[in-house]
Amino acid sequence: MISIIIPAYNAAQTLPACLAALQRQTQPPDEIIVVDDGSQDQTAQVARAYGAQLLEQPHQGPAAARNLGIRQARGDIAFFTDADCEPVPTWVAEMMRPFADPRVVGVKGSYRTHQQERVARLAQCEFEERYDRLERLATIDFIDTYAAAFRLAVLREMGGFDPAFPQANNEDVDLSYRLARAGCRLMFNRQAVVYHRHPNTWRAYLCRKIKRGYWRMMVYRLHPGKAMRDSYTPQLLKVQIALMYLVLGLAGLAFVFPPLVWGAVAALIGLWLSAIPFVRRAVQQDNALVIAALVFIVVRALAFAIGVAGGTVGMFFFRPAIPHKKEG
Repeated sequence: MISIIIPAYNAAQTLPACLAALQRQTQPPDEIIVVDDGSQDQTAQVARAYGAQLLEQPHQGPAAARNLGIRQARGDIAFFTDADCEPVPTWVAEMMRPFADPRVVGVKGSYRTHQQERVARLAQCEFEERYDRLERLATIDFIDTYAAAFRLAVLREMGGFDPAFPQANNEDVDLSYRLARAGCRLMFNRQAVVYHRHPNTWRAYLCRKIKRGYWRMMVYRLHPGKAMRDSYTPQLLKVQIALMYLVLGLAGLAFVFPPLVWGAVAALIGLWLSAIPFVRRAVQQDNALVIAALVFIVVRALAFAIGVAGGTVGMFFFRPAIPHKKEG
């Protein structure tokens, strides 16, 4: 049996398209569960109108909402997607294919978008870059819940998602790392597609990545070994963040010792040189994206630099709700 669990908070505008897409699946799920996380709009009414099983709770965040769905689900495989996602008709069937191997515990799908704004198109390029990396690996350690499926018994054994993560941000990364540490086999299927909307302005993208950087530090506090390497994060991105710290640090010190401004310029040039592989990908899509791609890399590195700095402080105050085994 297949159970699809969708956490929803004030999702009345996007949930209809999500549920309609799930009703068009070539391999229909056995149940669709919408967990209304204390919405103030018509989310519950929309779920009922589309025939979904409705669970309700006070607003506690998506991790707690998914855990409620995990407790109530009747399936053998628990699927997850978000209320603002639209799975393609073959999504369920493609997500199920890797489970033909009984060793597989979890499967990750992929994002696509119909958006044409430059920032959104570059954000999609960023995802495609990560997907190329994942496709080369026999197993992965990173499953995001916009397109995820797990054996339900294992999820329950692992305690589900950590509700100490209050936002839809890195709670799925923490779960993935715990599963990988336990020796679970996790797979990627690029053909298991859901459509989604990326940030479409520089400001929105900057804010999104600052939050990503901040909450990733909470995860690294729990899984310090993953700060060095995981299956999803390119090592080049870490170099770019370090170069951004050099740019900011040397530019600040240049007010005291002006010649250091040339060091800041050199670090910025290094940052742009590191962007060449991404720029190549972007121009394959549209030659007009060259300048925007260079700006994109700088904005991304700046956002992560801010988020990581804030998270380095914040992680000392983070208290997980699920016990974590120490590494090594």
